[in-house]
Amino acid sequence: MNSDIAEGKWRQVKGSVKEKWGKLTDDDLTEVNGRFEKFCGKMQEHYGMTREEAEDEFKRFRE
Repeated sequence: MNSDIAEGKWRQVKGSVKEKWGKLTDDDLTEVNGRFEKFCGKMQEHYGMTREEAEDEFKRFRE
């Protein structure tokens, strides 16, 4: 998958992410820009999750 496709897919899911995790701001999501590592970091920052909890939460969201 090239970066243009990945970026487009990220834009599509941003709304769903914001709906599920309302503490994440537009600025957070712009900074994350679809990168899993950054997303987990923001989840840890805003929700006090461990790295593993953030990863598990995201995996459940994708299912």
